[in-house]
Order: sequence, then structure tokens, then C-alpha cells
Amino acid sequence: MSPGMSLFSVQAVLILGTEDGARILAKYYSSPHSTTGSEFPSWPRGRCYQTRPKPYKLTPPRPHAGTATSSNPYPDLKAQKAFEKGLIEKTAKQTGDIILYDNRIVLYKLESDIMIYVVGSLEENEILLYNTVLAIRDSLHLVFKQSVDKRTIIENYDLVSLAIDEIVDDGIILETDPTIIVQRVSRAPAQDVPIGRIDLSEQGVNNLAQLGKSKLADWLRQGL
Repeated sequence: MSPGMSLFSVQAVLILGTEDGARILAKYYSSPHSTTGSEFPSWPRGRCYQTRPKPYKLTPPRPHAGTATSSNPYPDLKAQKAFEKGLIEKTAKQTGDIILYDNRIVLYKLESDIMIYVVGSLEENEILLYNTVLAIRDSLHLVFKQSVDKRTIIENYDLVSLAIDEIVDDGIILETDPTIIVQRVSRAPAQDVPIGRIDLSEQGVNNLAQLGKSKLADWLRQGL
């Protein structure tokens, strides 16, 4: 793989309320790759060594002045809140699906009283990010089988978070097919016979034993 290539595509997935701009769900991702330069020194070129050269001492690179040491551009809650506040104000009166904000590409979709955002770097493919925000929206529609609003997301926060994790994991886009995502996050079907209706008394156990014996006798007769 080329040194400049990376699977890391998404910097943040946000769901904000349109009425007050409150955070409903937020996931920020940090790139696993260092952006401060190579950690390994380059060997001199154009020379031939007859013996093994003295190894270089590996020391971690020093960050440049004014450069954040964390790959996450919003490392604390204060920075995240400021970014989200400015983002909801910027997109509140927009009619499109994509904007450039804070030197980042932001794809978004309005649903009822919420806004769904997918944030990526300026170098990222906007079509890929757009397919991601569509996957989130369509998956939520299929999971809830109704309109997606703030109340529904809060009451089913676990399913929403799980669906997003199936789509984006640590900033890497894994799946964009809503039908596959729904199959992975849907609730388990209810039992055909509720446990509370099973008679666990001595008489009930005897009745089950007699029923089992009669069924076994029927199967044996049919086999003969």
C-alpha cells in the first residue's frame, strides 16, 4: 500500500437537534497514522558499506510549533461543542447536502427535527461520504419503520449507536448497504411460548413427561 493511502475516511458522525442544536449522538474518530512526519530516519544513499553501519538512534519526532499533538482536531468537549454549534448554525438555512466548514467536508441530511452529519477531511471523496450519510439515514428508517425523530433516537439510543458502528468503525467505512446493516442490528424475535406460561409445578412436569412418552410411541409405530 502506498504510504499516502489510508482507509481512515470519517472524522466524525453527528446527530444534532435542529430546534436547539443540542447533541443527540456524537462520535469523533482519530486517525491512527502520524501526521508529524516519518518516525524512521533515511539512510544515506549512493554509498556502499562493506560492514554493517552503526544503527541510528530512533527518537520520536518533535511536533512543529503550533501543531496539535493529537490527530483528533477536536480533542476535548469544549472544542467539539463549539464545532457542533457553528455547524448547526451554518446548515440551518442551507438547502443542499454538502458544505465546507472549518476546513472540512461535511455531508448532512435533515430528518424531521434532527440533522445527520458525516465529517471528513478536504482530501476525502465526497461521494463516499455522501453514501455514508445516506446509509445512516436509510438504516434508521428500516430499523424503526417510521419517521426518524429526536424522541425515537433517544428511546432507541442503543440501536442507533450500533447501526452507526456497523457503518463506520474508528473512522473506517465498513458497510453502506442498509439492508445488511438492519439485519445485524435488529432485535431478536420474541419467543413463541412465553416462559411465564410454562407450568413448572410437579403436575405440569408429569404432564410434559406423559406427552413426551405418547409422542415417542407414535413415532415408533410410524417407523414400524
